Amino acid sequence: VARDLGLELSALRDRGVRILDKGRKQYFSLHEITGHLVTAERIDREQLCGRILVCLINLEIFVEYSV
Repeated sequence: VARDLGLELSALRDRGVRILDKGRKQYFSLHEITGHLVTAERIDREQLCGRILVCLINLEIFVEYSV
């Protein structure tokens, strides 16, 4: 995530990064050491999407910047 945002890993940790999933469960988190986006728990596709052919989880990543 840090690389994709053009940030150093330390900046990612220091800026209060938040991941918001659209829904009730928080499926993803950031690994504190590597900055990788990881699953916070097992994702059950059938429970999440049922019989829908294309199953997507939308999320937003917020990085705080001071001006």
